[in-house]
Amino acid sequence: MKTLTEYLWFETKQRRELVRLTDTVTSLVRKSGIQEGMVLVSAMHITAGVFVNDDESGLHEDIWEWLQALAPSGPDYRHHRTGEDNGDAHLKSMLVHHQVIIPVTAGALDLGPWQQVFYAEFDGQRRKRVIVKVMGE
Repeated sequence: MKTLTEYLWFETKQRRELVRLTDTVTSLVRKSGIQEGMVLVSAMHITAGVFVNDDESGLHEDIWEWLQALAPSGPDYRHHRTGEDNGDAHLKSMLVHHQVIIPVTAGALDLGPWQQVFYAEFDGQRRKRVIVKVMGE
């Protein structure tokens, strides 16, 4: 079995931001040389997430509104009593989740026709990373 591990570093301009990773993950699968297997894409921070969905601006706005409704920024979360101000970011990360596993078939990401890979930053403007681990034959 072959493996490839790469770390992607981000420092978003906005506190909350989506970063499309599909092309980067695709190039890492090619670099790995595997034909059949899987790739794990995982945020290594507890205030960020990784998900697969459509790359459509209206949907992106819907996602932000949905997350804001479920984990609004602003309330006095107990977490804020520790000196932090990002309680909502931790909750949003739990809703989106921190990782995805994507199949690799015939040397390519085996995504549906509209599926794209995204990194979701909920407490950005500082250096954070994602691990991409490609595994297969």
